[in-house]
Amino acid sequence: MTQLRVGIDLGGTKTEIIVLNNTSEELYRKRIPTYRDDYQRTLADLALLVKEAEAAVGVSEIPVGLGIPGTVSRKTGFVKNANSTWLNGQPLQKDISAQLKRDVQVTNDANCLAVSEATDGAGAGYDFVFAAILGTGCGGGVCYRAAPLAGPNGVGGEWGHNPLPWTPEPQLNARPCYCGRYGCQETFISGTGVAETYRLATGARLSGPEILAASDSGDTTALQVVDAYMEHLARAFAAVINVLDPDAIVLGGGASNVSAIYRELPKRLPRYVFGGECDTPILQAQHGDSSGVRGAAWLNPL
Repeated sequence: MTQLRVGIDLGGTKTEIIVLNNTSEELYRKRIPTYRDDYQRTLADLALLVKEAEAAVGVSEIPVGLGIPGTVSRKTGFVKNANSTWLNGQPLQKDISAQLKRDVQVTNDANCLAVSEATDGAGAGYDFVFAAILGTGCGGGVCYRAAPLAGPNGVGGEWGHNPLPWTPEPQLNARPCYCGRYGCQETFISGTGVAETYRLATGARLSGPEILAASDSGDTTALQVVDAYMEHLARAFAAVINVLDPDAIVLGGGASNVSAIYRELPKRLPRYVFGGECDTPILQAQHGDSSGVRGAAWLNPL
């Protein structure tokens, strides 16, 4: 008998739903703009999306998984750390489960990336997968045998708000982070961080894609900024390897499309990994920006 799963990716700008069968076949997909700063509207939109999806596939009471740009506190049951700030302090898991009249599995969107890619993507066949989203910000998630490891504080894998290792204090202090601290890895290795590296070097503001284009054209400063970015990534992921030593690291987000990452990191990681060697594969997410919604669907084991 074919069994179905619903996955929802609740992002800051778009909300997407998908229905998968037990062989990963996509049966339904819909994407809508996220209505910001209105929690009750968010709940209503999520419930409507599920109702429409079930009507489309002709099946009701399908298990639902939800990925969010934050986490649910095990202690309080409230959302915390969400950059979609209207979710913070809200009992989202309890409320959406009540609306749908079933238990909804909720986890961080980076955990969904990890689950998706470990299930049937670039990380398939690896037991222990660390996944990183490198975009406007950066996030991380961990899964073991395709199950997310959120931890008692709900922050498993979220290494982006630790200081970038092996970095002089003046460089850390030059980069304030929205979290209220300085020198977080997000301020170096996100798309915003690359732009800040360029601004600190030149006083000018270029986007990440513009910096890459300039480096491809041979611009000396842009080449130096891209080289620094590779070093920053190597330090950041070496810290993950030194603590967790995952079987594979999978990258998603816009920066994951930079092909130089997959050439440069294997050469640079041994400089920082304890013991001077590193065999950890660095892999690009196979499902691209669909990994989050697919991983949310896989949160419910059949």
